[in-house]
Amino acid sequence: METAIGVLDAEGLEAVTMRRVAQELGTGPASLYAHVADKQELRELMLDRVAAEIRLPAKPDPARWREQLKEVAMEIRRVYTSHRDIAKVSMGLIPTGPNLLAIAEAQLGLMLAGGVPPKVAGLAVDTLGMYIDADAIEDTFYTATLTGDVDPWEHFQKYVDEIREYLKALPADRYPHIVSLVDDLTDQGGAERFEFGLDVLLRGIASYIEDGGRK
Repeated sequence: METAIGVLDAEGLEAVTMRRVAQELGTGPASLYAHVADKQELRELMLDRVAAEIRLPAKPDPARWREQLKEVAMEIRRVYTSHRDIAKVSMGLIPTGPNLLAIAEAQLGLMLAGGVPPKVAGLAVDTLGMYIDADAIEDTFYTATLTGDVDPWEHFQKYVDEIREYLKALPADRYPHIVSLVDDLTDQGGAERFEFGLDVLLRGIASYIEDGGRK
């Protein structure tokens, strides 16, 4: 796992193959099959190993369940984006590894402690996972193919600046709302936008407490 994650961090998920990991270990691919079934299992094990870096609250605080759930989500995003595009493995995956299960257990515990109905909590933990995965993947989308000494965030900011100027030049009579809101549409970085979306989701989850989850 450590060797595979090393390849991931250096070159991205697509570089992580049975052959490449075996090469890094100085052996042949056949040796790896004695430990993992295939590349997919290898990647799932990598994800669970990475998930061990995610810090979870010691115990739920009913008075702060939303803040704690937000902190967990921010922590998941931080860890996933620190390992290139590992979030691609998580998208659509039902967690079965011990570390991923610990995260789900913590999230469910926080929502239940806050009074979120069980059915809503069960649906919400999946929705939160999809949102975090998608944002983490997008975070690496623009920089995954960069090589050399290019600063990825400087490259991304240049791209955003070009898009901003393009949108400003659109005909205002045809796209009045886009043109008038260009700065709002292109302002703030990925972390701020992620936090905004997270707040929207958490407010929605909290709204089910008041009506007993009937919405």
